[in-house]
Amino acid sequence: MQKIINDIFLESAKTKFLYYKELGEKAIDQLQPQQLFILPNEDGNSIAMIVQHVSGNMISRWTDFLTTDGEKEWRKRDAEFNVVLKTKDQVMKCWLAGWACLFNALNQLQPSQLLQIICIRNEPHTLIEAIHRQLAHYPYHVGQIIFYAKILKEKEWDTLSIPRNKNLKT
Repeated sequence: MQKIINDIFLESAKTKFLYYKELGEKAIDQLQPQQLFILPNEDGNSIAMIVQHVSGNMISRWTDFLTTDGEKEWRKRDAEFNVVLKTKDQVMKCWLAGWACLFNALNQLQPSQLLQIICIRNEPHTLIEAIHRQLAHYPYHVGQIIFYAKILKEKEWDTLSIPRNKNLKT
């Protein structure tokens, strides 16, 4: 029974990660390239910076995640919030690299490993906890991307969910 539950959990996690990846891409696709680099204020992050951060986190967390701490020594987290990417193509390559690392790691997992302990910032987590941690972190930032993209597009925004006043109740 536990194997079935673990199988369901792992597949559900992959499905949710894919859902949020696609939501982020649908928001980014609506923007003009230059809009990815607009800062909302002097202390804010552009969408490109958020992408750099999410990708950097994914690559750090999911590279050799079973044997090394998820916060790699080579990660330069603060640099993820500097202007590094210059084109929409670079933003998308960065975005896809992070997600590829995540899905590669998840696809190698066996359901029987979900109770294995790994570390993130020297803090022990079961793989279930680590997956939940990232299922909270990545959608948080995807939500930021969507919210900011919606502001940038104004009335030209194509909703990614049920449009206002279009909720059909059965």
